[in-house]
Amino acid sequence: MSFALLSLALAAGQPAAPEVLPLWAGKAPMAVGDSAADKPSIKVFKAPADKATGAAVVIGTGGGYGCLTDDHEGKQVAEYFNALGVHAFVLKYRIVSKDRPGPLLEAPLLDVQRAIRTVRAKAADYGADEKKVGLMGFSAGGHLASTGGTHFDDGLPKDGDDVDKKGCRPDFLILGYPIISMEPGVTHGGSRANLLGKEPDAKLVEFFSNEKQVTKDTPPTFIFHTDEDTAVKAENPIGFYLALRKHKVPAEMHIYEKGKHGVGLGTDPKWTGGSKYTEGWSERLTAWLKVRGVIEKK
Repeated sequence: MSFALLSLALAAGQPAAPEVLPLWAGKAPMAVGDSAADKPSIKVFKAPADKATGAAVVIGTGGGYGCLTDDHEGKQVAEYFNALGVHAFVLKYRIVSKDRPGPLLEAPLLDVQRAIRTVRAKAADYGADEKKVGLMGFSAGGHLASTGGTHFDDGLPKDGDDVDKKGCRPDFLILGYPIISMEPGVTHGGSRANLLGKEPDAKLVEFFSNEKQVTKDTPPTFIFHTDEDTAVKAENPIGFYLALRKHKVPAEMHIYEKGKHGVGLGTDPKWTGGSKYTEGWSERLTAWLKVRGVIEKK
């Protein structure tokens, strides 16, 4: 935001618009054109200085890899984290659109990895701790988050720029009604087609079926889902949770009996259909973040 626009916003009593950071200065890897659809970025929501804990989280919204549900799974969730003293970075990752045809393949994974690296590279600018950078995602964004939580490295010192030297393993992982598997009968068909194509190679299906990619190094994970979700089957997070247990990764999962797909924070009737059944999940997350030591001030 320019100084003139910032001054006008302050004069009008409006909060300044969040800063938007491009993830790459030039053309993003795997870009197929030069449109905005191929220019991933993060939107910065800084926690108040008097509440900041040093923790940060990158948020991937849902949308089936065909749109981004930035309101109830982005901005509102970022504000929830800010209230806890956590800096939030809402990710604009690559999706299928008229300007960016599919399949996407590894492009969104590169985006989320770069987002985590960027937050770590700029940690000092935000008063953040490089060792308290988490990753969250909803629905297809949950698939992306679980992909980022199972496919990571310690940095790419021989390739790329200074940002690429940072590791991209999240320190904690939060999954809201996530797609996890790309296996037929379990996955969400539209998301799979956008990401991998209509008839993907078996190796790609294996690579992006994240319940099969869990290791002892997968980050501690919090999951919530609903039994009534007909868009994304509960078998997705259940399979991931069982894999976490197998590898002795600390995990907590809540599956609510009631609740439609895409409830966000569970407090907005527009997305919950008026039900309040799932509105307590964020309280469970807050408790988990405390138990993990994520939101404790030093």
